[in-house]
Amino acid sequence: MSTIRVVWGTASGPTAMSSYDAALAEAGVENYNLVSVSSVIPAETYVEAVGTAPDLGPAGERLTVVEARATTAGPGRASAALAWSQSVDDGPGLFYETSGEMDREDVERRVREGLAAGQDLRDWEFTEPRVAVESHQADSGRYTTAVVLAVYGESEPIL
Repeated sequence: MSTIRVVWGTASGPTAMSSYDAALAEAGVENYNLVSVSSVIPAETYVEAVGTAPDLGPAGERLTVVEARATTAGPGRASAALAWSQSVDDGPGLFYETSGEMDREDVERRVREGLAAGQDLRDWEFTEPRVAVESHQADSGRYTTAVVLAVYGESEPIL
């Protein structure tokens, strides 16, 4: 059975990109080239919320992800959320992501609503949803990024 790991992080920095890079470091995926995909979970896949990714291969390789990402310049709040649910009997499932300058409760409500809408489009019987949320207040004069990512398997060579 394949594994998808859900990881998350928040960080601040002097630029938007530096805060994003530091948030990826909190999640353990800063040394990979991230390739975003839409939000379908393959059948017979185990989804595990781990917080920080283990070693997934050599630096510079490609890593397939579903990413929720918000960056804000302080003062403000960056929030990101990822919700998921799989169909029963090890069938396929869905990730839904949302992010923005909102509080933790709003981003969680919105991602749950999005997941429910996606489930309504499919004729699958789903398990109970799970949600991971990152939210952090940005200080004045600093950028803050919140990320939640679903990381598909291990890294692969990019060249």
